[in-house]
Amino acid sequence: MGRPLRIGIVAGELSGDTLGEGLMISIKKQYPDAVFVGIGGPKMIAQGCESLFDMEELAVMGLVEVLGRLPRLLKVKASLVRYFTQTPPDVFVGIDAPDFNLRLEKSLKDQGIKTVHYVSPSVWAWRQKRIYKIAAATDLVLAFLPFEKAFYDKFNVPCEFIGHTLADSIPLENDKQPARLALGIENSDKKWLAVLPGSRGSELKMLAEPFISACKILKQQHPDLGFVVALVNDKRREQFEQTWKQIAPELDFILVNDTAKTVITACDMAMLASGTVALECMLLKRPMVVGYRVNPITAYIAKKLVKTDYVSLPNILADKELVKELLLEDCTPKNLADEINCLMGEKGQNMVQEFASLHHTIRKGADDQAANAVINLIRDKNKQ
Repeated sequence: MGRPLRIGIVAGELSGDTLGEGLMISIKKQYPDAVFVGIGGPKMIAQGCESLFDMEELAVMGLVEVLGRLPRLLKVKASLVRYFTQTPPDVFVGIDAPDFNLRLEKSLKDQGIKTVHYVSPSVWAWRQKRIYKIAAATDLVLAFLPFEKAFYDKFNVPCEFIGHTLADSIPLENDKQPARLALGIENSDKKWLAVLPGSRGSELKMLAEPFISACKILKQQHPDLGFVVALVNDKRREQFEQTWKQIAPELDFILVNDTAKTVITACDMAMLASGTVALECMLLKRPMVVGYRVNPITAYIAKKLVKTDYVSLPNILADKELVKELLLEDCTPKNLADEINCLMGEKGQNMVQEFASLHHTIRKGADDQAANAVINLIRDKNKQ
């Protein structure tokens, strides 16, 4: 090209910073002098990204908080549009943060700049009309999962399935003993159940009681069964402890403020809230049951909006109910305990085999695949 490759890039939160780091490393394998400028976190900055604003500017959660920050967010967006219009990059990559990045991408695409959106919003699951907004804003979407590409293909929106970075980072086989040692739990043939009732206060409010009551039933049936609960912080720990002491103080729970990954790895099976943790559990090859409850109004709205047959990613990937989903009124202690009992036998063994197959399906070297897709888009633009 006669000059260094120049890539605009914006990540809005820590997970995006990790994706940006991997993308930058892979692009620099082919273009060592590539220049990256936009907004990044510490990992991207360490790889040489020139961050025009602090990434914390974009890390805003909640409607009220967003409204309060809106004037500043609009100023940041306008400044980035002005900067990239005056000094156009070879391509712009927006990493996740769709509320901010899709608007920015639309403005840049209107100026003739090629744009990539990295991490598809869950447009296949709900609010499907967003596909038209995404099409107008991007030249290419990079998707973690194969069914996401299939959805975009229906609407003729350019999309590349690159595999999932989580599938790359988690080994195909893993040993539970080091994780048990790290958590200080009994390192023997004793069976352990990972209990993951969610990371939000609203989730624990709905799920702590049925999960704890299910453990109470299981302890009566299997006196040697142990329980390890993953809790994201002290606040969630206090919330869980309060429910525990109210309904089953006689039970022994091991509470750990640690990642779900460590707890799942240490255990033999899992009872968990619906969410990304189900994908992590699948990749760690632990049999699981998914439970979820929401308030009646939220449930009513969700039933109207959600367009998928399943809520957990393992089932969506498998296109069948591989993992039992006990949702809303079906999320009862008895149903949860009954399913854990099933997982102790042949059903659990078969589930693990299918998890291994699904792991291979989405383990594609996502960082390199993403880099190749971005570079190919630039090359196609230069041929025109």
